[in-house]
Amino acid sequence: MKYIVILGDGMADYPQQSLGGKTPLELADKPCIDSLAKQGVVGLCKTVPDGMKPGSDVANLSVLGYDVKECYTGRSPLEAASIGITLKDTDVTARANLVTLSDEQEYQNKTMIDYSAGEISTAEAKELIEYLAQHLNTEKYKFYAGISYRHCLVVDNGVVAGDLTPPHDITGKPIKEHLPKSEQGKEYLELMQKSAELLKNHPVNLARIKAGKNPANSLWFWGEGTKPALQDFTERNGVKGGMISAVDLLKGIAILSDIKVLEVDGATGNYDTNFTGKANACLQGLKEGLDYVYIHMEAPDECGHHGDAEHKIWSIAEIDKKVVKPIVDELNARGEHFRMLICPDHPTPLCKMTHVSDPVPFIIYDSQNSADSGVCAYTEKEAKGTGIFVNSGVELMKLFLNK
Repeated sequence: MKYIVILGDGMADYPQQSLGGKTPLELADKPCIDSLAKQGVVGLCKTVPDGMKPGSDVANLSVLGYDVKECYTGRSPLEAASIGITLKDTDVTARANLVTLSDEQEYQNKTMIDYSAGEISTAEAKELIEYLAQHLNTEKYKFYAGISYRHCLVVDNGVVAGDLTPPHDITGKPIKEHLPKSEQGKEYLELMQKSAELLKNHPVNLARIKAGKNPANSLWFWGEGTKPALQDFTERNGVKGGMISAVDLLKGIAILSDIKVLEVDGATGNYDTNFTGKANACLQGLKEGLDYVYIHMEAPDECGHHGDAEHKIWSIAEIDKKVVKPIVDELNARGEHFRMLICPDHPTPLCKMTHVSDPVPFIIYDSQNSADSGVCAYTEKEAKGTGIFVNSGVELMKLFLNK
């Protein structure tokens, strides 16, 4: 038996007036996924426990079958593992976004223009982070470059500030009410202000402005955490797993849980990603002995954060055409018995441009045990209509593995 998870990050949504009262899932052309929905188990799953923030860290750990109430220690330590940072028990880490802020003279009067600095390239970002590290690194603070706008700060013998706001939650809003205010937070704020001065006239940013792109003109810290300890995935579930993702967060989770990271050329974490390459990597991994492959696709989430309905709908259709269908067709041709779980980690509604903790629609399809789900298509409304509700990611994993 082979197990494949198709994780469309942030894929679920709310009905949008601008879309005729429909959701992107309802409008996307996805005949293969809809066919699997008709033949599988369809319902809703609560991936974000009460009292926890609906981040991709919490929600993806949940879909992977971990009890996040027990194992979660923060987002950035998971990303640190992917970057290759070895943490001490006394370290605190924070995600360091390169962002675009408006150009008011006083830092606190600025507005969050773009949480990703125009999806800055990894090469440009690496140059900027290394430049900032030269000026801001101390015995206490160390900066490490990641991918695109996503980077890491490690604080030696640190304490958790506890009042840091994700920048994607305040797109288009003044930052004044969202600046850190705790004692540790004030130190973060000082670093953010210094970064703005250092980045203002950096050649990378001057070139981006000249090219009509958003400059990466400040750091923004969030997603704090401490050294995590995840149970070995194979020991926990009895299957040997692989992870396909373009983002450090998911790669870090894989590294810490002993899931094999399958690299894909051209994987970007946005709608220009190599969808076909991800499908091929999954099929090759299964052929080489993996039992379980988790294919994480960030595109719908990024589109949700940008309020980009057109590309969110298009991304879902691409996932159907270039990922789900080729995998299903090839495994059927091989005569392989497989199960496929299709779901988002959390919704990222276009109208909110950030994550929400609503339950997510899921499909579990078994290639040798076709069922009549009673649904016509894979949508939020159809999933709710089945009356099937799974209360946690732990329970969803048990259902998926038929345990």
